[in-house]
Amino acid sequence: MSPGAQLSSRDLAAELHRRATTDQAARQQLLNSGEAGDLLRIDAENTVWLKAVIAEHGWPGIALVGERGADDAWLLVQHADRDPAFQREALELLEAAVSSGDAPSRHLAYLTDRVLVAQGQPQLYGTQYTGDRETLRRQPVTNPERLDERRAAMGLDTAAESDHRMRAL
Repeated sequence: MSPGAQLSSRDLAAELHRRATTDQAARQQLLNSGEAGDLLRIDAENTVWLKAVIAEHGWPGIALVGERGADDAWLLVQHADRDPAFQREALELLEAAVSSGDAPSRHLAYLTDRVLVAQGQPQLYGTQYTGDRETLRRQPVTNPERLDERRAAMGLDTAAESDHRMRAL
């Protein structure tokens, strides 16, 4: 589907889901085999497409694409790491969407941390990890003694629960 194509809300949600499913399959392949395969191409194509969607529709929030579609849009922007300027722009749009109730606050927590880590800064919510299964560790966090308070305010589980879940993957 071309980036500039006019899509109905339902078609947009379906395309977001198709792209998110492809994204997750490529990441699962990387976890299972260590082979990146088409991951970089998929991320690049999704980034170009999502930029066009945002230019045409604004942030694809719950009102436009439903809860699953909003989750899928967030996932695609999370994985647009090769375009940090786009992630920062999307973060601003996502902040407004969360403020108006059009996106969940957990999306904002994850993307905020992703952008901060990409800028070499400590994260706020402790959502970003580094390493492989054997060396997995949380990226540095600002004011770690208040981490669980910040996480709770964004609808996230505790840092300990998050660590447990990440290690179980």
